[in-house]
Amino acid sequence: MDSVTCLYYLRLIESPKISVQAFSRLLGEFGSAKTLMELPRSKFQKLGFDDTQIDLLQGSTIEMARQASTEAALRWADKDGNYLVCYESQHYPSLLREIECAPPLLFVQGLLGVLGERHFAIVGSRSATLYGRRNAYWMAQELSNAGLQICSGLASGIDSKAHEGALDSGGKTIAVIGTGIDRVYPSRNARLADQIVESGALISEFPLGTPPYPGNFPRRNRIISGLAMGSLVVEANIKSGSLITARLAMEQNRDVFAMPGSVASPQSRGCHYLIKQGAKLVEKPADILEELAVVDQCPKIASGKTCIEKPEVQSNAASRLVALEAIDHEGCVFEAIHDECGLSIQELTSQLIQLEAAGLVRQQGGRYFRLT
Repeated sequence: MDSVTCLYYLRLIESPKISVQAFSRLLGEFGSAKTLMELPRSKFQKLGFDDTQIDLLQGSTIEMARQASTEAALRWADKDGNYLVCYESQHYPSLLREIECAPPLLFVQGLLGVLGERHFAIVGSRSATLYGRRNAYWMAQELSNAGLQICSGLASGIDSKAHEGALDSGGKTIAVIGTGIDRVYPSRNARLADQIVESGALISEFPLGTPPYPGNFPRRNRIISGLAMGSLVVEANIKSGSLITARLAMEQNRDVFAMPGSVASPQSRGCHYLIKQGAKLVEKPADILEELAVVDQCPKIASGKTCIEKPEVQSNAASRLVALEAIDHEGCVFEAIHDECGLSIQELTSQLIQLEAAGLVRQQGGRYFRLT
């Protein structure tokens, strides 16, 4: 994208006089900065813009108060691995361009090519249980192996484990953040952010230096769901921001998936609510791959097997019995059950889900309790 166009975008997203919603609506209707700058004033007046806004939209005036931040953004984009991706750029994700209020400009750090991949979102609670973190990691790992690129929000809990699962599988992942691209929130995820940049990308729509205002994160969520073919909520309470992501995905006509959990766990209530509202219940990665028609593109499935390791163990009653016998009525943490039964993490996670569904085990507060 040429420097004149990038400068135009930067000036408008930096200006408080032009809202993101208004700018996005104009781009959706007219397509490019060049077209907007050439529109007659009468057209903007009919659309309800005042003279100050029209001057900005036609590029005939510059807000000097925003000049320093605009120049800083251009200097940032001159560094290797940093990109400004405008709405009309060929690198702008096509699915994201389809949503209502698509971000006019993306700050991207990492590999530009990952924007064009097939994305799948995994989101959930910041205060995730061990059960939720294990499942997020497992799902991200298997879906990455099947060729999907995991997208999440770099938050603590489910988001972090989703990114880690994708990275550990050798896949790529995108983190959409609710701050300026030059800030990492939470700060404890700085190392994870560096790892993501090496093989994927960080994305933000916010100007450089933007702090983590609470209102930024619901805005950020529309980008996560908008990038993705579908979204999976692994664990969430009933007031979780992940339910906002799910609602936005539904409004964007994207598939929404949810993992069930214990009826006694507050962190499962959001997922159960989504399932009642029509989200697709997920017990294993193949449920998602089949729904998205990715199955045929996965080598293990194409050869007559499933993308999940050792599916025959997951359907084996003997394995479920081994997992059940490792759990007592007083409660056991996942690691203790894992050490006792000798199953792989993926196998054990699947068995625990099946045992909960059968009413034989209850998960609460990060511990599993035997009910029979």
